[in-house]
Amino acid sequence: MRILIPVKRVVDPFSKVRPLPDGSGIDTTGIKFEINPFDEIAVEEAVRLREKNPDIEIVVVSIGSGDCEEQLRKALAMGADRAILVETTHLFDSLGIAKELKAIVDTEQPSFVLMGKQATDYDCNQVAQMLAAKLGWPQACFASAISINGQALTVNRETDLGVESVEIPMPCVITTDLRLNEPRFVALPGIIKARSKPLDRIPPSATPAPVTRTVKIESPGARPPGRKVASVEELVSELKSRGVLPA
Repeated sequence: MRILIPVKRVVDPFSKVRPLPDGSGIDTTGIKFEINPFDEIAVEEAVRLREKNPDIEIVVVSIGSGDCEEQLRKALAMGADRAILVETTHLFDSLGIAKELKAIVDTEQPSFVLMGKQATDYDCNQVAQMLAAKLGWPQACFASAISINGQALTVNRETDLGVESVEIPMPCVITTDLRLNEPRFVALPGIIKARSKPLDRIPPSATPAPVTRTVKIESPGARPPGRKVASVEELVSELKSRGVLPA
């Protein structure tokens, strides 16, 4: 059994970011980069599944510049078996990423794709759904628990009405939620072993033709100061004056 895990290089969620003066992107000067937290959860879950079934092979893949090797090596240190870097300087939108991942899936033939539900930089939450559609595979999103039952997966999903449990056949696409697990601390022996694990560099399958583009990136406006009100009546009156409630 083989699990394929896409890993994205993102700005550390705890870093304070600021846009470039011309609004064309983010100023990355002195910024630390990490594995997208949801993807890190996916790697951890695959490692836990492999601990129960030693026959599982874990393959991580990233699409981007050579700098992505740092995040792939961390995934290898966590327990992944090998890595693939689709090395490119081109910018891909969600659809372009889905197309590249489909090419990797066609080559690797994984039992299922396990990936973060979204990336913390653009928060699109689109790639997994697009990939499943292109592959014609079933999907289960926002998993809070995963178990393997023969040739099927049982996935628990937390909804507004409670926990929903679904069973889907493999091959399939699964996306991870925050409550699935807490990624382990990467110990020094794992970091050392990761240096010798295979990392293949390949070119993209095609030149991207984005269907979306970033017009401008800017900081959110300053939040107006709040004020205390003396009564419910005054609160309602203020909300009506601001058009929040009908007059």
